[in-house]
Amino acid sequence: MSNGLTRRTLLAAAAAAPLAAPLPLRAQGSARLVVVGGGFGGASAASFARRAYPWLAVTLVEPLTRFVTCPYGNLVLGGERRMEQITHSYDGLRARGVTVVHDRATAVDPAARTVRLAGGQTLAYDRLILAPGIALRWGGIEGYDEAASARMPHAWVPGDGTQMRTLRRMLEEMADGGVVGMAIPANPFRCPPGPYERISMIAHYLKRHKPRSKILALDAKEGFSKQPLFQEGWAALYGGMIEWVPASRDGKVVKVDPAGMVLETEFGTKHRVAVANVIPPQRAADIAAPFADASGWVQVDPTTFEARTAPGVHVVGDANNGAPMPKSGYVANSTAKQAVASAAALLRGERPPEPVYFNTCYSHVGEEYGISVVNIFRVGPQGIAEVPDSGGISPRGSLPDQRRLEALYADAWYSSIMRDMFG
Repeated sequence: MSNGLTRRTLLAAAAAAPLAAPLPLRAQGSARLVVVGGGFGGASAASFARRAYPWLAVTLVEPLTRFVTCPYGNLVLGGERRMEQITHSYDGLRARGVTVVHDRATAVDPAARTVRLAGGQTLAYDRLILAPGIALRWGGIEGYDEAASARMPHAWVPGDGTQMRTLRRMLEEMADGGVVGMAIPANPFRCPPGPYERISMIAHYLKRHKPRSKILALDAKEGFSKQPLFQEGWAALYGGMIEWVPASRDGKVVKVDPAGMVLETEFGTKHRVAVANVIPPQRAADIAAPFADASGWVQVDPTTFEARTAPGVHVVGDANNGAPMPKSGYVANSTAKQAVASAAALLRGERPPEPVYFNTCYSHVGEEYGISVVNIFRVGPQGIAEVPDSGGISPRGSLPDQRRLEALYADAWYSSIMRDMFG
């Protein structure tokens, strides 16, 4: 095992450990923490709050009764996982003492410190954690609306898993020799390496079952996360099956025709495909939108993750503009714990702890072929900044043992973070 991989593994373990909490000064349930959103940020916040601060009464609001993860969804497309393996219950949070309310939050009143639910209930809070994730910018690509997503699935907001199942079924039904077209958005968006892992896993499926097929990846950017490692893996595993087209070579999709299965790029090139996976531009989910700026994302304090425009409302996960940190599940988990620790400290009139944020992102390129990137971030005079020489990416080259180990580490990371969130 290389020193770099050892450091990456140790950093991942450190990031998964809960932040140290001060001794509780109040009786259990004397302060109300409401968490909106039951994904990586919200479930992490609720779970950590109950374990570290038993004097907090924690309520989680989430409309879905089960959580389907975006991470490892690409392995479902590749045939390496089943949907039930990436679907998780909230029963573990209930067992930890979290009150789970399956309803949709429709409005937040920061002045009154209340959250209104679609079912008519109003929840009062002392501190609020918003972790609602993203909303898709319908119309951000001409012709791509919610109706079009039934024909050209995005599979980027997991929901109940329908989109992922639809894309998987379309791949299965496609004739050998068909072209799978992908539209990839400009930054920022959820999970920067996600589209490229998806390319890898679809290629993995096609190589086994439809070897004459191709993938056309049309990208609105000039480069992407872990690009040299992905492209090295594509060349080694899939030959010429994958064509990636950057924006400068007319890769930006600006219009779609779902009926004709056509992706049209910026300079007017029309690509007719057999299956289309369109990942549109994104913004903060609706419940957080009132606190967002013109970028579509919520500006937050880098230490407490309080929204700049809403004191007492901490926004974690993909909905905030926490750049340069990526919108990843690991960052959501890490910042959720800091937001909870900050909320607890502020409720007791104390100074929030100094944060250290972690990101570890594994990607599967093929069977027993994993790659990763690690980052550590601190808050400096200019806001959040990456700590120099603190992380890095997997080494390049023909390293089958290393790739196999990183695939195993990826599986261990997924299992560990699910236990951290759900028990």
